Order: sequence, then C-alpha cells, then structure tokens
Amino acid sequence: MNPTIPSISDIADAALAARLQSAIDNKTKPLGALGKLEALALRIGTILGSEAPVLEAPQMLVCAGDHGLAARGVSAFPSDVTWQMVENFLAGGAAVSVLARQHGLALTVVDCGVRRDFQPRPGLVSRRIAAGTADASAGPAMTAAQCAQAIANGREVVHLLPGNALLLGEMGIGNSSSASLLLSRLARLDIGACTGAGTGLDAAGLARKREVLGEVLALHSAATAPLDALAAFGGFEVATLVGAVLQAAEERRVIVVDGFIASSAVLVAQALQPHVTQRCVAAHSSAEPGHALLLQHLGLEPLLHLDLRLGEGSGGALAWPLLESACLILREMASFEAAGVSRKDA
Repeated sequence: MNPTIPSISDIADAALAARLQSAIDNKTKPLGALGKLEALALRIGTILGSEAPVLEAPQMLVCAGDHGLAARGVSAFPSDVTWQMVENFLAGGAAVSVLARQHGLALTVVDCGVRRDFQPRPGLVSRRIAAGTADASAGPAMTAAQCAQAIANGREVVHLLPGNALLLGEMGIGNSSSASLLLSRLARLDIGACTGAGTGLDAAGLARKREVLGEVLALHSAATAPLDALAAFGGFEVATLVGAVLQAAEERRVIVVDGFIASSAVLVAQALQPHVTQRCVAAHSSAEPGHALLLQHLGLEPLLHLDLRLGEGSGGALAWPLLESACLILREMASFEAAGVSRKDA
C-alpha cells in the first residue's frame, strides 16, 4: 500500500520577494539592522504570499507513539514514560503545555500508537495504528500499510485544524533512535555522528545505542527509498508527522520545526517532495549532535541555540514570539517616508 503524496509546488516568487525586501529595507532602521528577524519576515511573507502576513490560529501538534526498539535499551527512560507524558500534556503540566498556554497556541495531542488506552477528552485525537511499532532490530518497525496509514492520518488531522501555522511536536521513548537512523540512511551519514544521548544516556549507554543502531542499519540495508526507510525505522508518530508536514505544505501553512525528531519527519517529507522546506522555519538547534547535521542537510538555519533536548514542540513554542515579531515588523513598523525620518543617504 502506497500513501497518497500530495504534489508540493515551488512557492519562490521573485517579484514578491523583491517587494518584501524593499518594504523591510525601507523601515526606519539601518539596512539589515534587525538581522535574522528580517530574513524570517521575508520567509513568512513568502510562505503566506503576503507583504503584510498575519499568523492565524497557530496549532501545536504533538504526535505520540511507542517504539519496539526501546526494549533494546536505547533510551534512559522506560517506555511507560510515553503514555505518562501524554497524560501530562493533556493535564497541562508539561513544558509544551505551559508554553502553548503562554503564547496562545492551540495544543492537540495525537495518539499514533501508544501502548496504553486513553479516555477520550478535549485536546486528544486518536489515530492509533497499533500498540507501538515492532522492534526494528528484528524486522521493519512498520509494515508498508501501517506507514501509509500513519501518513494519511497526519494529513487528515492537519486538514481538520484551523489556521495558517503548524508547530510540530512529538513524544515517544526511543524516537531519537528512529531520527538517527533516518538521518544516517537518507543523508548518507555515519550513524555514530547522527546518534546522541537522547533522554540522557551515560557514556556506556550511548555506546550501546550506537552499536544497536549500527545493527539496525545493516539489517535494513535495502531500505534506501524514503518510505522504505521510514517503515523500517519507525515510528508511528514520526510517520504521522510526515503526513502532517506534507498536508501543511500543500495548504501553504508556516511549518515551525522543533528538534531532532520533528526535523527527521521533515527530512522524510523533503525526500518525497523537495519544496516542503520552503514552508519551514527551524525553531532551534538542539543539543542532539545529529540535529545540526540534519538542519544543514535541509538547508534550514535555526532561530535559537538554547541547548534544548526535550522535544514535545517546546523549542517551537519558545521561538513562536519571533515569528509574531517578524510579521508585526512588516505590518506596523513605519517606513522612512511615513515617519518623516531622514535616510543615511538622503
């Protein structure tokens, strides 16, 4: 079963870019004085096709799933933490819950395949495929049909959400292993360079994780195509985020990319449809060593460097005010002419 992959168009528009750059350059400031905020304003204006962009009803989407590979000791935490953190998200006590409230982000948590049944409640969407993926060290984490269903689920969830901005979040004990495997395979990088401590492995634990991931890569040496690699390495939440990214890109939403795992979903989506990254803003570069390599491969420059390694969408929430500021600068900051301020070269 192959998923339906939307065609993502090229949104590069030289005329719009020139108008946006002219508007930015004519604000009451020295040329380039707002630094990366100016590039961010240009990017958001291009994504939304507007010289006066407005970010509407931003959605924080946290996809959760369990990983069979966690049984191999690749994480410092037990798999039960996945469902416990889902409950924490929904109770409002997690970092992303706090930050979403602070910044007015609507939070939706998706059960993509957690090893626990949840009671229905506001803010929880069930798109459960199975009780966690299979152990990728023994066979593919997902069947092709499961992978396709997860992608379709992500597309459907985003299609039903309002707004023009999507912030990516995730939860799943073991999912930094999936991200490392996807990066190594799709970017053709050494697995050692792609693998970090995740939730906090010590030196011995990290060595064991790298050994296990090397075995997994060798087992799935034939899984080189993007969807084959995604099915081989998992997980359900990553595949659901791939679908979410594709749908948001098709709808020309601003996609705010969080950390290593969320970025790995963008990596797969970009391998399927290269123009996806035109719609993306990288919130931060995390403490995971593979993340900087992944962002470099995607051609995305992160807004923040805070040594975060939490996931959940926390980095996206922290970066959100910068996106709002970039839009306000375009819409509300006066031009030299409007303010009656003399230019340097006048």
